[in-house]
Amino acid sequence: MASITPISNSQSLFKKPQIPALKKPKVQFLSLPISNFSSKKARMVVVSATTAAEKSSNKKYPGESKGFVEEMRFVAMKLHTKDQAKEGEKECQGPPMAKWEPKIEGYLKFLVDSKLVFDTLERIVDKAAFPEYANFKNTGLERSESLAKDLEWFKEQGHAIPEASSPGISYSKYLEELSENDPQAFICHFYNTYFAHSAGGRMIGRKVAQMILNGKELEFYKWDGDLSQLLQNVREKLNRVAESWTREEKNHCLEETEKSFKYSGDILRLILS
Repeated sequence: MASITPISNSQSLFKKPQIPALKKPKVQFLSLPISNFSSKKARMVVVSATTAAEKSSNKKYPGESKGFVEEMRFVAMKLHTKDQAKEGEKECQGPPMAKWEPKIEGYLKFLVDSKLVFDTLERIVDKAAFPEYANFKNTGLERSESLAKDLEWFKEQGHAIPEASSPGISYSKYLEELSENDPQAFICHFYNTYFAHSAGGRMIGRKVAQMILNGKELEFYKWDGDLSQLLQNVREKLNRVAESWTREEKNHCLEETEKSFKYSGDILRLILS
């Protein structure tokens, strides 16, 4: 806050003038110190800025009262298409699932690239470049081993297993880079990848199985134990980790959601390739 600096002779101007007897008093013109006005203006600016900061800090984000995972869920749901979720706001860019015409070759590409992404996530968590990552070891949501079993089954059926393609390779590389330098952004991808697969991913798996696998349920869509409880355990851990983040770090995490959807969407579209 600006301070008021007194002008050296200003105090004498405000003292009661000593008027000599029998003499006509002199007329004096007083000039108020300019610093009085500038100081008041400065105080007004400081108060205004403080008030704005307080309002910003008091802003409530959708889902915030229930924990940070609910904030992430809210942002993710907005990025769904309108036919995927009632909260979705995006327009569908491809054919609706009811009109999909998947083939085994495309589905295998999707499974191979998905395995590369889950391999990467699980390796990052195991290495734990940041201590927070260690909270997410052995959660029961891991998918790498299940995908390995599924690909082996396809191989036994006489299908050639393709190499990982550009969408999976690009996403894996991006996750590796994030995990070393940007833990909040990485956690966003971790959350969206595992939680999306447990919800919309399962629905897609059932539909594709009905179309090209005679209804066979792959290991990719099975979990040991109660899935809802496994998800709740991870949800609580994510909330605890985020408690130590600043509001800016939380917002940074939320802003990464769109990239997460882009990368996972590129892999999902392999089913129709």
